Amino acid sequence: MGPHPAVAAIRLAVRRVLHDILTEYAASQTAAATTTATAQAASATAASTATATGTGSGLAAGAPAGVGVTAGPAGTARSPEPGTAAAAGTTTAPADQGRPAPAFRPERPLRLDHPPAPSSRLPEAAATAPVSALPRPSTPASHAAATAATGPLVLVACSGGADSMALASALAFEARKLNIRAGGITVDHGLQDGSDLRAAEVASRLAAMGLDPVEAVSVRVGRDGGPEAAARDARYGALDAAAERHGAVAVLLGHTRDDQAETVLLGLARGSGIRSLSGMAAVSGHRRRYRRPFLELDRQTARKACMVQALPVWDDPHNADPAYTRSRLRHEGLPALEKALGKGVVEALARTAQLSRDDADALDTWAADADAAVRDETGHLECAKLYALPPAVRRRVLRRAVIDAGSPAGSLFARHIEEVDRLITGWRGQGAINLPGRVEARRQSGRLVIRQG
Repeated sequence: MGPHPAVAAIRLAVRRVLHDILTEYAASQTAAATTTATAQAASATAASTATATGTGSGLAAGAPAGVGVTAGPAGTARSPEPGTAAAAGTTTAPADQGRPAPAFRPERPLRLDHPPAPSSRLPEAAATAPVSALPRPSTPASHAAATAATGPLVLVACSGGADSMALASALAFEARKLNIRAGGITVDHGLQDGSDLRAAEVASRLAAMGLDPVEAVSVRVGRDGGPEAAARDARYGALDAAAERHGAVAVLLGHTRDDQAETVLLGLARGSGIRSLSGMAAVSGHRRRYRRPFLELDRQTARKACMVQALPVWDDPHNADPAYTRSRLRHEGLPALEKALGKGVVEALARTAQLSRDDADALDTWAADADAAVRDETGHLECAKLYALPPAVRRRVLRRAVIDAGSPAGSLFARHIEEVDRLITGWRGQGAINLPGRVEARRQSGRLVIRQG
């Protein structure tokens, strides 16, 4: 008898993502080995050439003036025949000295019973709660050795909720069947009493699943962008630092199809354009670090998987607090939409996200190609060339320019870009536009000047 359908569903979703990670990892290892072999061959060739040059010079130095030498069959010097090219002072290196070194062939990795331990060095403004059997610190070189010997490390970000606990259980199960090391990270935001004890408890549960390394990280949550955005920024900062510290190739996140639907509705309410409607990407972050295996599964499936596996689950009270916009949308907005429009709203919103993402990606590519064509020789944007672009492409070029000038992407909204766009399409001598991050945009002599003041 096979596993419960909910358990089978979460494991299949994770298995697909892990296979993608292994495929990308194998390709990167092949590319690295090729680069290493090429560098070694080039170095050996250079060394052989230098040796040959030095040997030829030494032999010639001992010959009478105007008389050259050539190498004999055994590499010994002999006098050249009169009237040959060698008599003019030319030297010839031994036949095997210019030959490149044989190509480097990496050996097949060996499997270790106990993977090398990752580093426990803390990121800036973060602390780690002690967890039993936490691994010892290691260096980047030991990360590379561990990865080569036992496969890449994949971490799961786990809050203790149903979604992330289901994800952790599926990772622990699937990683054992693949050449993958699996670890876990839980982040303590410090926003509730006893949050540090809860984070330590979650870490213990992850360790009991067989995940290693396991770490509980504390962060300080700021105020920029509101409490939800500030907590998210602190959390991702801690996850990035943990991935670098442990040498992980990927971090799995437990966002579900329901989370995707909520994200699309929030973007629609902000009026932020098609990019906001595209929701969360299945793969995102630096070097494709973040993976979201559950975007095609609903929240109820993850909770059911936890229940049938008897996994303890912690429900964050903030998720039910009406003070938070997402909480109100989850418990009031989406149920009202489903009551008015019928079932299938969540699935339709998730499908809209994927279609919007495809369109947004195509427009972003177009804008990236157009960026160089609308700049002058000094790098400034030319207003006439910008005006000729389709509005959707032009606004993307402007947004990228503003962000490159120092404006935080999370604080830059559609209304900001619209004001900058009016310097192109509705020019009537208006002054500079002040943007987040102390960035200023103004039109001067037919050019758009964007800089941080």
